[in-house]
Amino acid sequence: MADVVDPATRSRMMSGIRGKNTKPELIVRKALHGRGFRYRLHCKLPGKPDLCLPRYGAVVFVHGCFWHGHDCHLFKWPSTRPEFWREKIARNRAVDSAAYEHLQEQEWRVATVWECALKGRTRLQLEEVVQRLESWLRSDVASLEIEGTR
Repeated sequence: MADVVDPATRSRMMSGIRGKNTKPELIVRKALHGRGFRYRLHCKLPGKPDLCLPRYGAVVFVHGCFWHGHDCHLFKWPSTRPEFWREKIARNRAVDSAAYEHLQEQEWRVATVWECALKGRTRLQLEEVVQRLESWLRSDVASLEIEGTR
């Protein structure tokens, strides 16, 4: 199936997608701050985590399901230039995996909040997402992944 917009419009649309301060990230930040957690933004650590909580030895990534190839209803392989997108998303996954390994070697605990946990038909209640993050931060568990219900 052909793209529904012309190449110039698609280019403009894609260039408007941010890598920092995304809506899901802002939702998580505001909720954690409201619970009394203080953090640094976009630390200079492997993978550039969205939130860094040095007091808890923890970092939080808020990942978009499309860009990181999450297996959920929000992710669909594009039909245009499929080889480009398969390589790009595979590269994103490899970078994520390497970053997680480096962080854990440096004794950081790593949490990932997927976009589908915050939006879409499988989303969780925000209160549940924040509760899980809070419980994890106060524990000594090495990693956490929060995704929408299946």
